[in-house]
Amino acid sequence: MKSIKLWMSAAILICGTSVFTACSNDDDTDNSPSLDDVEVQLQKMTLREKVGQLFYVRPECLDTTIHFNLVSTIDDSADDIKKIKLQAVNATMLGVNEKYPVGGIILYAHNIENEAQLAKFIPQIRALKGSPLLCIDEEGGRVARIGNNDNFNVEKFESMGAIGATGDPKNAYNCGNTIGTYLNHYGFDIDFAPVADVNTNPENIVIGARAFSDNPEVAAPMVTNYLQGLKDAGVIGCIKHFPGHGDTKADTHFGYAQSMKTWDEMKNCEMTTFKAGIAWGAQLIMTAHIATPNVTGSDIPATMSSVILQDKLRGELGYQNIIITDAMEMGAITKQYNNAEAAVGTLLAGADIVLGPQNFVQAFDAVIKAVEEGKLTEQRIDQSVRRVLKLKKQIRR
Repeated sequence: MKSIKLWMSAAILICGTSVFTACSNDDDTDNSPSLDDVEVQLQKMTLREKVGQLFYVRPECLDTTIHFNLVSTIDDSADDIKKIKLQAVNATMLGVNEKYPVGGIILYAHNIENEAQLAKFIPQIRALKGSPLLCIDEEGGRVARIGNNDNFNVEKFESMGAIGATGDPKNAYNCGNTIGTYLNHYGFDIDFAPVADVNTNPENIVIGARAFSDNPEVAAPMVTNYLQGLKDAGVIGCIKHFPGHGDTKADTHFGYAQSMKTWDEMKNCEMTTFKAGIAWGAQLIMTAHIATPNVTGSDIPATMSSVILQDKLRGELGYQNIIITDAMEMGAITKQYNNAEAAVGTLLAGADIVLGPQNFVQAFDAVIKAVEEGKLTEQRIDQSVRRVLKLKKQIRR
């Protein structure tokens, strides 16, 4: 195989530089599915098939013989999950998948060994029931499952903070396009990047240099240019973590975290980047598990709050595309809610995709039961499935 670096460089040159001054906010009309196409597919789906589209999970969640603590860390360093190294679809996963279709699979560092292994694994995943999309956290810097794997010859980036410090959005475009090009080459559909948080709290232990800047006016064009770079490479980006994880001290991977800002304060800072991403045409926005008591009047995580997801994100900001949760296996959720409460609660709050539930089977069953008992309506499920199907029809492989 020729060096992927040379291939990526050529791709970046082909993309052109006009994007640096104006980001696209459309979805290329020729690739946009008609509403009728989506409705026809939706009407043919069973309830289980619909519910499956609302779950994006680790591959380990389909192997019910595996028992481990699924509290993730951003560097994927939990010893129990590193030891498992699930890197191929096995018979147990196929059996579980027959009853539990899944809309997406997210791969972590321990799922990826080298190019040869990944080339075998991805087609196995694509053959699963539910036609899952392939997702990854590949921000660049310390969160890069492929970029930080020495078995892959790809360009590495110091951090988004370093890119933001240059003050030149072209560098954010180059980063997004470089990462998007190799992700597309390996077969990924969605990159859960870029971070749109504004890192305003020097005591922040989880965002830091993952953010482009502590200045929203600097961060906003970096975010949109990174998104454009991914798009030009054929990969869908996702801005995170709404409504902003930059002004927090604690890490939601392990427990409760909060921002004490009011909504007006957020509109003057955090919303600058998210508004820019929405105006550009972001297809996915990932929620934060942080509490915002001065916005919601409670300690409920944003992921579970209809005030944040429906009143603010959809209502006030006008966002109409997919809302995906941050991983529901994280401590900020699991220390307050069980699998059923978390999965059903976030859908009731307005999320479309439940990412990384601690126990996929339990969460799936809970959503089915909630529909059967009338707590969740099938019409509410359909709202989210429409958004997911529309996105899937735009991705051609």
